[in-house]
Amino acid sequence: MTTPALLPLSGRRIPPLNLGPPSFPHHRATLRLSEKFILLLILSAFITLCFGAFFFLPDSSKHKRFDLGLEDVLIPHVDAGKGAKNPGVFLIHGPDEHRHREEEERLRNKIRADHEKALEEAKEKLRKSREEIRAEIQTEKNKVVQEMKIKENKPLPPVPVPNLVGISGGDPEDNDIREKREKIKEMMKHAWDNYRTYGWGHNELRPIARKGHSTNIFGSSQMGATIVDALDTLYIMGLHAEFLDGQKWIEDNLDFSVNSEVSVFEVNIRFIGGLLAAYYLSGEEIFKIKAVQLAEKLLPAFNTPTGIPWAMVNLKSGVGRNWGWASAGSSILAEFGTLHMEFVHLSYLTGDLIYYKKVMHIRKLLQKMDRPNGLYPNYLNPRTGRWGQYHTSVGGLGDSFYEYLLKAWLMSDKTDHEARKMYDDAIEAIEKHLIKKSRGGLIFIGEWKNGHLEKKMGHLACFAGGMFALGADGSGTDKAGHYLELGAEIARTCHESYDRTALKLGPESFKFDGAVEAVAVRQAEKYYILRPEVIETYWYLWRFTHDPRYRQWGWEAALAIEKYCRVSGGFSGVKDVYSSTPTHDDVQQSFFLAETLKYSLSAYSRNSEEEKCHLAKSRKYWQGKVSWMVSLLGVSQEFILIALRCRGFRILSASVSPQLAGLKNADLLRQCSQETVAEGWKGDVGILAIQHPNLLPLFGECSGFRRQSLLPRVKA
Repeated sequence: MTTPALLPLSGRRIPPLNLGPPSFPHHRATLRLSEKFILLLILSAFITLCFGAFFFLPDSSKHKRFDLGLEDVLIPHVDAGKGAKNPGVFLIHGPDEHRHREEEERLRNKIRADHEKALEEAKEKLRKSREEIRAEIQTEKNKVVQEMKIKENKPLPPVPVPNLVGISGGDPEDNDIREKREKIKEMMKHAWDNYRTYGWGHNELRPIARKGHSTNIFGSSQMGATIVDALDTLYIMGLHAEFLDGQKWIEDNLDFSVNSEVSVFEVNIRFIGGLLAAYYLSGEEIFKIKAVQLAEKLLPAFNTPTGIPWAMVNLKSGVGRNWGWASAGSSILAEFGTLHMEFVHLSYLTGDLIYYKKVMHIRKLLQKMDRPNGLYPNYLNPRTGRWGQYHTSVGGLGDSFYEYLLKAWLMSDKTDHEARKMYDDAIEAIEKHLIKKSRGGLIFIGEWKNGHLEKKMGHLACFAGGMFALGADGSGTDKAGHYLELGAEIARTCHESYDRTALKLGPESFKFDGAVEAVAVRQAEKYYILRPEVIETYWYLWRFTHDPRYRQWGWEAALAIEKYCRVSGGFSGVKDVYSSTPTHDDVQQSFFLAETLKYSLSAYSRNSEEEKCHLAKSRKYWQGKVSWMVSLLGVSQEFILIALRCRGFRILSASVSPQLAGLKNADLLRQCSQETVAEGWKGDVGILAIQHPNLLPLFGECSGFRRQSLLPRVKA
C-alpha cells in the first residue's frame, strides 16, 4: 500500500505525466485558486466601500435621519393605541399629541446641542499643546483622587461595640503562672521590636538577614501585614505603646489603592479580621474604616458565573483569577469558605447587606450540591459550579471552612441553625471516612483522595482537636462527651508528633504507615514555620477541662520555640525538626505574633472561679445546658468545684471522676450547701450517673439536688 501524499502536486517535486490531448472537450466545474483569490479581493473592496460610504458621507438629509434614528433609541415612546386618531404615532405622556411633539422636539434639540458641544470640545482639545493636555489630565486625576478620599473618609454608621469580658482581667495570683505569662510577653516583645527595627511597614520579617520579607499572597505592595495581624495580641498582652505605634502606621500608611494582586482569603483573615479585632478591642474608628475600604476592594473577586470568588484579585483593577495549580482553575474550599464571619460583621458595622449576601450565596450554593460520601471536596470550579478533584482534607485546603461553620453558629448566639447542621453533617462524614486509629492507638485525621484514604495528617489539621471540643456543646447530649473526648485524642496525637522529634516541635505533616506513626517521612515535610494549630488545641482543651497536662504541653512547645527558633533578629522557622542542629528558614511569619504567641499566653490567663462563672453567664454561652464530662482525662478538682459553683450547670458523666470521689467530704458539702442557700438551685442541676455510694449521702444533704443516673440506681 502506497503512502498517501502529504502535499498537493504543486508542492511536490514530481514531474507531471504527459497523457496527450484529451479525446473529449474539457469543462472546468470549479475556479482556480488564483481566481477565487481575485473574487475575494473584489468582494472585500466592495464591502469596505459600502461601510465607508455609510459612515463617512458628508452632512445631508439622509445623515440627519440616521442621527434621528439614534435619538429614537434614546427618547422613550409610548404607543398611542388602536383607538387613537393616528395609530402610527407614538406618545410620551398620553393622548396629548401636541404636547408630545413639543417634548420630543425639545429632547431632539438637546441631543443635537450636546453632540455639537462635544465636537467643539474635541476640536478645542486638539488645538492645545501636548503639555497643556497633560496638565489638564493631571488636574482631572487629582480631582478624582480627592473625591475618592472624601468618599473613603465618609463616617460609617455608629454601632455599639460589644463589651468584651475578660480582656483585662489582671494577672493570675499564682507566681509560676505569672512568670510564664511574662516570658511569653517577652517573646512577643522580641518579635515585635525586631520587626519594628528591621521590617517596619513590610509584610513580614527576615530575622537573620534583618530586612523585610513578603510572599505572593500579599502581592507586590508592602502593606504591613505583621502590624495589622498582631494588633489584637498586642492589646490583649497590655503592650499598649506598641499597639499605638501600629495604629499610627495604619492611619498614615495603610493604602489599598495599589496595583497589587493579593490572596482574597489571606487578606481577609489577616487584614480584615485583624482590623475588626482591633476595632472591637479598642473602639478606634480608623480600624473599622480601613476594614470596610479593603472589603470594597475584595468585592470584585465575587464577579464569577457562580458567585464563588476568585482566589486572587487585583486591588486596583478588580481583575480576579485562581491559582494555576488548583485543579483546573478551581477555587479552594478553605479560602472561599473562610469569609463568613468577617463579612457578616462588615454588614453589621456598615448596614450594607452586600457582604452578608455574598457569603450567604456561597453557603446556599454548597447546600444544593451533591457531596461524595457526604464529604466536601477541596476544589470547586467558579465557572461551572462543579467540584474539581475529589480531595477532602481537614488540614490544608479545607480546614477553616469547618471552623467557620461552627463559629458562625456561636457568633449568632446559637441561632444560625443552618450553619450548625452543615457543621454536624460534615463532621459526621469526616468521622466516618477520615478519622482512624493507628496500630499504636493514635487517633488521626487522614485525607480522602480519589476514593481512598491517605494515612497522613498535617499540622494544619491539628486545630481540629480544639474545634471538636468547642463544638461538643450543641451536638446533643449523647454526643457531647464523645466529641470532647475526640478532641482530646487529636490533641494527644498532635502532641506525639511534637514529642517524637529532636526539637520537640512538630513537622508540617506526618504519616501513619506501618511502623511509622506521627512522624514525617519526606524531607519536604519536616519543617516547622512557627505554626499555631497545636498550641491552639492545647488552649481549647485547657479551657474546657482544666487538665494541667495541656498547660504543660503548651509550655513545652513555647520553650522549644524559644530555644530553637529564636535568633538575634526575631524568630525563624526551622527546616528539619528531626535535626538537633537545625537550619533556619529566615522568615518570621505574621501569624506567629497573631496566633501562636496569643494562644500560648491565653492558656495562662487568670481563671478564677468567679471569672469562669461570669464568662459563662455573660456570653450566654452555657445557659445551664453544658455537659461537663468530668470523668474525662482526670479533670482537676478545681474544675469540678467551678462547675458546681456556676449555678445552672449540669454534670453529665458515664462515671464520676476519681478526683470527685477523692474530694474531702467537708469541702464538697460546704460548697454544695453554700450554693444551695445563696443561689437557690432548688433542683436546677441534675447529677447524672452517680455510681459511688459513699458520695450519694453528700448530695442528698444538698437540698434540692436530684439524684439521677443513666446506670442502675444505687440506694443511698
